[in-house]
Amino acid sequence: MKNPIHIAVLDLYNQFPNEGMRCIKQLLEELTVSNSWVKKVDYFDVRAKGEIPNANEYDIFISSGGPGDPKLTGEHWEDKYVKLVDNCLEHNKTALRKKYIFFICHSFQVMVQHWGLAEVNKRKSTSFGVMPVHRIGMGLEEPLFEGLDEPFYVVDSRDYQVVQPNRSKLQEFGASVICLEKFRPTIPLERAIMGIRFSKEMIGTQFHPEADPVGMAHYLKQDEKKEIVISHHGEEKYFEMLEHLYDDDKIKSTHNTILPKFLDFAVQELQQNEQEKSNIKHQHARI
Repeated sequence: MKNPIHIAVLDLYNQFPNEGMRCIKQLLEELTVSNSWVKKVDYFDVRAKGEIPNANEYDIFISSGGPGDPKLTGEHWEDKYVKLVDNCLEHNKTALRKKYIFFICHSFQVMVQHWGLAEVNKRKSTSFGVMPVHRIGMGLEEPLFEGLDEPFYVVDSRDYQVVQPNRSKLQEFGASVICLEKFRPTIPLERAIMGIRFSKEMIGTQFHPEADPVGMAHYLKQDEKKEIVISHHGEEKYFEMLEHLYDDDKIKSTHNTILPKFLDFAVQELQQNEQEKSNIKHQHARI
């Protein structure tokens, strides 16, 4: 194995208590057990400590959610973070061995704003709970959604939103909106963009694909989160969420599908790249 696979997790939680990092760690532990090519997984505290990996040392990046306003304001970590991602984007234009990135919630909002692909603004109220998400456009053929119902169910937890896609910028970038938040026929507001495929190697979602029933149950039982759900959806909906947390066709299915498929795809592409390089080397040796 000439070039084993290295993974970097970009933690944007700013040391805020969360379940997201536990879920990401669990998924990556399962990957390292099942695939011998993955030799290293490192974690970087981006916002609190300004830790940024050397892009040359890593192949796959998982960039987490996090609290607060995603608009770039010049904080100490921001320039280094977006430079890392932009460097990976440029690298992928010419390099044979690509860099693969998944952006979650806060990270997704930061990069959409940085690239000017849509507007990022504050919601009128917090969105929290288990919500349906609908595929659109290229999302109907998105490989990471394969096997999920339509709509599929996700954990949504955000005070901000991505709306008003810039069609010309998206086309220029080669990006596609792949899913939208649930239909709200009684509310005269634009539906938020819940996912964008930025390129073959980069994708992001405004929801939390890493979330599992254990973590969501922990959140729903907190008084603050319980009040949010009940105030927006009613007490009946709150208890319905609790009752269906462990249903195989809801967030359990999303947790077991999207990020695992992304990781499997990235690993397979990197393995294939190594095989192609090996074949070329052998062909040259015969000549």
